[in-house]
Amino acid sequence: MALRIFTVWALLAAAPVRSVAADCTQETLTVQNTPVTIVYCVTGPARRDGTTEIFVPFSVRYSARGASAQRAGQLHFLADEGVSRVLSTIDLTAVNLAGTLHLTLAYSRGLVHVEGALLTPGAITIK
Repeated sequence: MALRIFTVWALLAAAPVRSVAADCTQETLTVQNTPVTIVYCVTGPARRDGTTEIFVPFSVRYSARGASAQRAGQLHFLADEGVSRVLSTIDLTAVNLAGTLHLTLAYSRGLVHVEGALLTPGAITIK
């Protein structure tokens, strides 16, 4: 019995350790003279859809003025690209600001980055 417990323990100790923490990026943008922090996390492995797309599970949390909002889903990027881009939006009323941020998101090396941001109404370039 003791040998069996030792064997199981030795196998577990030898197994590769996998991080349970998501891979996240954080960006702070100034919107209407207010810092807005946006955190994108890749929450699982990307999976292919045939040959043209990969689905990347994500969560996003954004905060400003002491308020925050979050959502999760999957982003669809082109497969086999060094950097692939998609468009996404964030409704700023959830963080007590007016307007919508239109984001260009880039996926590379397992991370989602905010590459560009445009505020509407007014088509104001934020990044």
